[in-house]
This record gives sequence, structure tokens and C-alpha cells, in this order.
Amino acid sequence: MKTLLIIPAYNEEENILNTCNKIKELNNNEIDFIVINDGSKDNTLKILKENNLNHISLINNLGIGGAVQTGYKYAYENGYDIAIQFDGDGQHDVNYIPNICKPIIEGQANMVIGTRYLDKNSSKFQSTFMRRFGSNVISLFIKICTKKKITDPTSGFRAVDKKIIEEFAKEYPTEYPEPESTVCMICKGYNVTEVPVSMNERQGGTSSIRFWKSADYMIKVVLAIIIDSMRK
Repeated sequence: MKTLLIIPAYNEEENILNTCNKIKELNNNEIDFIVINDGSKDNTLKILKENNLNHISLINNLGIGGAVQTGYKYAYENGYDIAIQFDGDGQHDVNYIPNICKPIIEGQANMVIGTRYLDKNSSKFQSTFMRRFGSNVISLFIKICTKKKITDPTSGFRAVDKKIIEEFAKEYPTEYPEPESTVCMICKGYNVTEVPVSMNERQGGTSSIRFWKSADYMIKVVLAIIIDSMRK
């Protein structure tokens, strides 16, 4: 199947080249990728241009939701069968790309989420306690609202099939894209599943999520999930 990796990147000068090189090495250039430079203020764009890496550069910072939807629009317009969201900060392991695509290729799922919590032995890096707590709370409310258990609702390592590529190209949440879009697809009747993956600590740069933001994020995501499920 024609497969595209969508790599959102904001100020990832320390990581983006290494991330792209690892993808090239694993797939021998058989899987395409597109880096969405989300208005970076550092040397991310310069690195992409100097190394001739396939990219779209946004004039303004749209946030993760807007950047990823740009990738889905590209995937839809270019006829891709599978699109995989893949972080540019080195946290996602390229070796799990075949695992995350397998349920879609075999016709068992429309969306596959890579999770470090389904099998905790699969990933040494489990993130901070506060973020795990927040993830558990979000997971609980997703189950209450959709009757579906999602162990890693904020995971950015996800694969979707052609039907969902079209859905996301037309409409994609911008505030809390991963949990909200997952809830929307479950409510629309798409088959959403998870596979265990290994994740790494950020290789460089700074995460935009701080300790004090985690609780605020958790509360707002829960409210968004409840509203989304009621609308659907």
C-alpha cells in the first residue's frame, strides 16, 4: 500500500535530520514522508532545505492539529492508502512502523494507535507520573463516552486508512487533536485499535508540555471528549 509518514515539526533543529535519516535507513526510501514545518523560528527550515528533505513550510504556526491536517490534506490529494503521524523529536521508533500498519493492511482496523501502555514491557520510557495520570483519566472518559478502551489516547504515533485520511483532510480538531479525533472516529463507527510500541525520550530540544500544563490539559481534553461524544 502507498504509505506516507506525516512529521509535524516546530523548532526541531536538533532532531529533524536524525529522524528523517532513520526513516530512510529503515525503509530504503520505500515509504514516503513529508515534514510539516509549523512556522519554526529556529533552523528547522534551513536543515530541511539543505538536506533536500520533502517538506511543506507553513508561514504561521498552526499548532499540532493544523500541521498534521496539512499532512492529511497532502496524503488525500496524492492518493495515499495509509498515513502515519510520526513525531519529529525522536520519540517514536521507526522499527514499529510495520507493526502499526499491519492491522490496516490486513483489513482489521481503520485507525491504529501505537501505545506504550498496552504492554508496558515493550517500552522502557513511560513518561512522567503526571502525564501518565492524565492519560489514564482521559482514557477513562473515552471509555465512558464511547465504550471503547484506549490506553494511550494522546499518542501521536498513529496510522489511518484511506477512508480516515479523507475524513481528516476535510475536518480535524485543532485544540486536542489526538484524543478528540480518536473519539470522533469511534463515534462514526470506524474500527480503532492499538498495538504496543516502544517510545524514546525526546532526543533534544524542549517539550511544549510542562508539569503545570498537564492538569489543565487533562481537564480541557475531558470536557472536549464529552462534548464531541454528545455531538456525534
